[in-house]
Amino acid sequence: MRRQRAFVLVAAWALAGCALKTLPPREEVVQQGMPNLTPPTQWAAGNGLSAPVADDWLASLNEPGLQALVSEAIAYNADLRIAAARVDVAAASLAAAKSPAWPQVNLVARGGGKMSGDSSGLEGVGLFAAWELDLWGRVRAAARASEFQYESTRLDAEYARQSIAALVTKAWILAVETRLQKAQADVMLASSEQLASLARDRLSVGSGDEYDVAVAQANVESYRDTARSLELAYHNALRALEALLGRYPGASVMVAERLPTWAGEVPTGLPSELLERRPDVVAAERRVAAAFYRIEEAKAARLPRLTIVANYTSLNSELFVLQNRDNPVFSAGAGLLQPIFLGGLLQAQVDARTAEQQAAIADYGKVGARAFGEVEAALSAGVTATEREDILARAVRENERALALSNIRFRVGSIDLRTVQQQQLALYAARVALLQVQSEALVQRVNLYLALGGSFEPASTAPAKTSDASTAAR
Repeated sequence: MRRQRAFVLVAAWALAGCALKTLPPREEVVQQGMPNLTPPTQWAAGNGLSAPVADDWLASLNEPGLQALVSEAIAYNADLRIAAARVDVAAASLAAAKSPAWPQVNLVARGGGKMSGDSSGLEGVGLFAAWELDLWGRVRAAARASEFQYESTRLDAEYARQSIAALVTKAWILAVETRLQKAQADVMLASSEQLASLARDRLSVGSGDEYDVAVAQANVESYRDTARSLELAYHNALRALEALLGRYPGASVMVAERLPTWAGEVPTGLPSELLERRPDVVAAERRVAAAFYRIEEAKAARLPRLTIVANYTSLNSELFVLQNRDNPVFSAGAGLLQPIFLGGLLQAQVDARTAEQQAAIADYGKVGARAFGEVEAALSAGVTATEREDILARAVRENERALALSNIRFRVGSIDLRTVQQQQLALYAARVALLQVQSEALVQRVNLYLALGGSFEPASTAPAKTSDASTAAR
């Protein structure tokens, strides 16, 4: 009866142990991590819709071939496989951190009689159980820290998935752009060959000279070199894309023959929502929470540890008689461990965990500030690219008109060949600049979706980006 009463008292003491501290609200972390940054009510660049950020941006491009390539990269990209392995490691670490909350049971058995390892002749079996009563929350704090560390690792992996989808899309856009530049160079090469042929015809009828023929032929070779250089650039762009897919870099992947169109504005949401939506920012927030509970774990390590033990043993020996003892034997009890003097080790661990938390807060501020900067940069670049596209489209039209007029004048002999070639070069430069700015507009739109935390997948299939847990620091 005395043992039963003692066990009830110990259990009641354990249940009355101190509860874990509650994490302070997110606002404290934001204030400490970004003390000199106040999110505005609207984005400074002023572009985009204030509607909530949309997912499934990849489907809005309406390029099934690109969607297939992104799916392939998600399955085979080496960086994503590393990230997935890290999530598995974090999950296993979480399971290990939770295990001390349960009783630990071990079985020991030996046999062999006179042939036993120490020649004692002892043989038997023992069952030993121990359970640390988590009076001060040390075990629970360690488990909570591991939970938040797992969350941060999972969110980092999710952001890596989003980044790989964006990288594949941008590499695909670059490959299409380079392909179109090569096509433009081929058109200009054919045009210059026509001019060279015309110069030779004029020479043969006596209205031209050798100089015009030489200049025209030199121009042909210049465009031929440009076309060859762009062909190499196109193949390198394909190889870069294949590297993201995990394929052999054989420049054999297929891309579209035109740049896609992306109509409408991007829903950008509010700046204040960015810190709660973007996976890498939330991952940094989870690391602050993990550091918070590591401090609690280190503080609790300075307090007494109470462990309940229960043992069952059954022993016998062929060499001597076990006297004055029941067999089998069951025993139960409790143990107390109170650190007295460890040379400042435990306080040093608290100080170290506190410094780690301050570093996590600073890292959270850095990641959050970078996220705001990336959104503003993508918005601003997108506005500029759209304006430049209108300007360059007009420049292309006027250069095409000017080249047509200069060809007429050259044929009737009112201008020389060099004037036509200069206008031809101007048209080529305008077309290439227009292609580049159209490509840049698409790239910046991808950057904007990534910066806002929008998923390339539908909301119903995209992995969860956040959890209900809040984080903070002291």
